[in-house]
Amino acid sequence: MASGKALGESGSKESGTLVLPSDQDASGRTLGAEELEELRQVIESGMLFSVKGTAVKSLEKAFAEKLGVRHAFACSSGSAAVHAAVAAVDPSPGDEIVTTPITDMGALTAIVYQSAIPVFADVDPRTWNVTAATIEPCLSERTKAIVITHLFGNPCDTEPILEMARTRGIPVIEDAAQALGATYKGKPAGTPASIGCFSLQQGKHITCGEGGLTVTDDDDLARRMFLFINKAWGYGDERPDHYFLAPNYRMSELQGAVALAQLAKLDEVVGRRIASAAKLTALLSDLPGIETPWSHPEGVHSYWKYCLRVDPAIIPDGAVGLASRLKDLGVQSAPRYIQKPAFRCQIFAEQKTFGKSNFPFDLARPEAVDYSESKYPGAFEGLERILVLPWNEKYTDEHVNYIAASIRRAVGRE
Repeated sequence: MASGKALGESGSKESGTLVLPSDQDASGRTLGAEELEELRQVIESGMLFSVKGTAVKSLEKAFAEKLGVRHAFACSSGSAAVHAAVAAVDPSPGDEIVTTPITDMGALTAIVYQSAIPVFADVDPRTWNVTAATIEPCLSERTKAIVITHLFGNPCDTEPILEMARTRGIPVIEDAAQALGATYKGKPAGTPASIGCFSLQQGKHITCGEGGLTVTDDDDLARRMFLFINKAWGYGDERPDHYFLAPNYRMSELQGAVALAQLAKLDEVVGRRIASAAKLTALLSDLPGIETPWSHPEGVHSYWKYCLRVDPAIIPDGAVGLASRLKDLGVQSAPRYIQKPAFRCQIFAEQKTFGKSNFPFDLARPEAVDYSESKYPGAFEGLERILVLPWNEKYTDEHVNYIAASIRRAVGRE
C-alpha cells in the first residue's frame, strides 16, 4: 500500500510513513522453505507434466478433502476455472448465463467463448454481490446457468439464490476466486452450488503465481471439467478420443508443488486476515461517512481485500478524494475497484468478439443486452462509493493502527 521497498513483516518507517507488506513481493506472502522443498522433489523427479506427475494430483486430492467435496481439478488460472465450469454446463449458442457486472473480465469472457450471452444482474451496493432479488428479473427460458461471485472474500447470500435456481432446474456456479477460506452457513464458499471456482493468482489468499481449481460433487460435471481442461482427451479411457472442442488448461507440476505447500498454510493465512480486518473495523466504526465491510450474519468474510463504503455527502470528494488524501499519507487504495461496470467495456458495449461477426451477441434477445443505467442502481452506487484497501496476512497491529490513523487523519478526525 505504501510506496517504497518492502521490508518484511514488521515494516519500517521512512519519511514519516510506514512501509506496509505487499502481496506483490515476499513481504506480504507466506512463500518459503515448504514451497522450495516441494519444488525440489518435483525438479529432481524430472517430471513437470501433471498428467504423469504427482504434485498436481496431490493438490487436487488435498483441496477436495479440505473443502469436503468429491472432485477437484487444477487448471492454469482462475479464468480457466470459470471457463471449465461454464463449459461443463454446455451452453448452446445464444443461451444465457446470468452474472455480475462487477468482476474480473476473465470470469466473463469464459461465457462469451462458450457462445453464451452474459446477462448482467444488479448488485447489493453494500456488498457489491448479486442477490436472489437482483438475479430473478434476469432469468428467461434461455437461462442455462447462474454465476455468483463472492467479491473481495465476502460470500453472497447464497441459499436464496440456490433455492430459486433449484425450482427452475438451473445450475449455479460459484466464482470464489477471491473467497478461498470464506464460509456461508458453515460451508466453504464454492461448495454449496453445482460448481465452485478458485484462483491461485499472485494476490490471492494462497498462490502459485497463476493457477485455478474447480470443485463439484456432481460426477457428470466433474467428467466434463476434467475433459475440458485436457483438450477433451479421455485419459484413462479404454478407447480415448478428443470428444469435443476444448483447450489445454492444465497446471504444471511446478505450480502444483507450490500450491500444495501453500494449501497447508491456508487456515493461518485466513485467520490472520480476519483478525487484522476485525481490528481495523473496530478502529473505524465511529467515523461518519465511512462504512466498514458488511457480511451476512451467517457468513465469514475471508478478506481478499478490505473495502470501505464512502459517503460523498459527508466525505469531501467521496472515495476518490479520500484515496488522494491517503496517498499523500503513504497509504495506497483503489477507488471504484473497476472504473465502470463490465457491460460498459467495449467487448459488450460494442460487441467486440470474433472478427466483425458480433457473435454470439447477434443471437441475443434485446432485453439480454439492454445495459440501460436505470437497470443497475446498485452497481453504479456501489462503484461510486467503494474504496478498496489492499490486504494480506502479514499485517501486524502496527500496520493496522497506522492504516486506521491515516484514514482518520484523511477525514479530519485525528
